[in-house]
Amino acid sequence: MKATIKTTSAKPASAKAAMKIGEVSRLSGIGIEALRFYEKQGLLGRPARTESGYRLYGAEVLERLDFIKRAQVLGFSLAEISRIITHKQAGESPCAEVRDIVRARLAEIDERLRQMRRYRKDLAAALDEWEEAGDREGHICGLIESTAIKHTLPEKPVLKRGKR
Repeated sequence: MKATIKTTSAKPASAKAAMKIGEVSRLSGIGIEALRFYEKQGLLGRPARTESGYRLYGAEVLERLDFIKRAQVLGFSLAEISRIITHKQAGESPCAEVRDIVRARLAEIDERLRQMRRYRKDLAAALDEWEEAGDREGHICGLIESTAIKHTLPEKPVLKRGKR
């Protein structure tokens, strides 16, 4: 599956000029509340403020938001994205950690696929049995009540996101 990322390449009339949050939202396609959340999470840093308290962002925030969107499309959590940004800001290359995260994510997906194949096999066997049996009396549906399938899927999702 190929991921498609739509980004807005439009720049404000004056790329050097400070932008208010509404303009950043319009240019990036990210909602104002999400921008405020990203700021609180440390993903954007602290923007300058006007005397009346309006946030003023430089044009570089659009590049940061594009990076965040791309990382999210690739499956990175905001916590992981924050760590990657922190490494870069500290002068370190985050690429080794990015590869480690993706390797772990692939292993988790592979395990989930194995579980889903087992589940599919069990479900198909149950359907074959039910097709032969026809209707079965039961409290609600005898087919379900008489099934031998146990809860084969984990109660908690295998794919872990966030803190590592």
